[in-house]
Amino acid sequence: MIKKYPFYLKSTVILFGLVLFVYAIFNLKTVLIPLCFALLLAILLNPLTNWLQRKKVSQVLAISIALLAAIVVIAGIIYFLVMEVKGFSSQVPIFKQKSVELFVRIEKQISLHLGVPIDKQDQYVAEAERALKPWLGSTLGNMLASLSVVFLLPVYVFLFLYYKTLLLNFLYEVFAEENAAEVALILGQTKTAVQSYMYGLVLEALIVATMNSAALLLLGVDYAILLGILGALLNVIPFIGGILAVALPLAVATITKDGFSTQLWIIVAYLVIQFIDNHFLVPYIVSSKVKINALISIIVVLLGAAVWGFGGMFLSIPFVGILKIIFDRIPELKPWGKLLGTEVPTRHKGETWNTIKRRMTMADRRKI
Repeated sequence: MIKKYPFYLKSTVILFGLVLFVYAIFNLKTVLIPLCFALLLAILLNPLTNWLQRKKVSQVLAISIALLAAIVVIAGIIYFLVMEVKGFSSQVPIFKQKSVELFVRIEKQISLHLGVPIDKQDQYVAEAERALKPWLGSTLGNMLASLSVVFLLPVYVFLFLYYKTLLLNFLYEVFAEENAAEVALILGQTKTAVQSYMYGLVLEALIVATMNSAALLLLGVDYAILLGILGALLNVIPFIGGILAVALPLAVATITKDGFSTQLWIIVAYLVIQFIDNHFLVPYIVSSKVKINALISIIVVLLGAAVWGFGGMFLSIPFVGILKIIFDRIPELKPWGKLLGTEVPTRHKGETWNTIKRRMTMADRRKI
């Protein structure tokens, strides 16, 4: 006989377990973040290693070639961005002078039209700076901590690929033998979903970076290519990244150009690019396998940022997509899978039940 526990007891145990889980992953983020990125990269490189092994290349050499190719591509992108940032940094004194002049003009306009004294505005700005300094310091510290473990990524990726068979056999043996077919299906769908998401993400970033850079070049914005690439990288973060992506060229244009026509055209251009991205690139390139609705996307991105910072914002969507695949295959968890998905029912079950009750006779209702 299976003992049934009251709802308040089960909900308390579940809540306590979730609190312990979040506490653990928060304190272990310096270890878990590179492991999660390495797992995604390993899944991404797995087809290349398999192809090389089919060409009679040894496993160790195949993994090394795939890993070296990934390092060369990533290093090339980083080198290009560093060179662009280096050129941008040489103009920082000019930007600083122009930004100070712009800030003084804005203060005068606020004082003239809103009646707020300039010294009072300076006080507000100083208070905002004091409030932001701890946040900026912690953000910079987290970034430096992340950079310190980035050298472990190639090691993790190599070991994930090398021990792939061992890890898969472990997953099969953990579950009962009668569930082997279900486990194989979930693992296959998870691998396909992650690979599709990662490949789609790279292709989307290339297209968005090209459109961003072309638009900014046509508008004559300084460092258009750098801003276009940064905008594409930020665009990986749903919703929040899009706002940051347009804020950077707006700030540069405001500092370097007179008037506000360029800023207006930047907003128009980015709105068009966002429309193309949201209605064509994301549905057909990125989200063909990882289909998470907008509400859940925003929530998990913010939760990822709160627990793991910038890395958590990036990792949240693919890992929630993996959870959805698992939820959809387990009968008890299917409601959670539907909650994460993009399919919206036309009516809720309460309306259906009310309709049935309206059609019932009074005698039938008394029997309920």
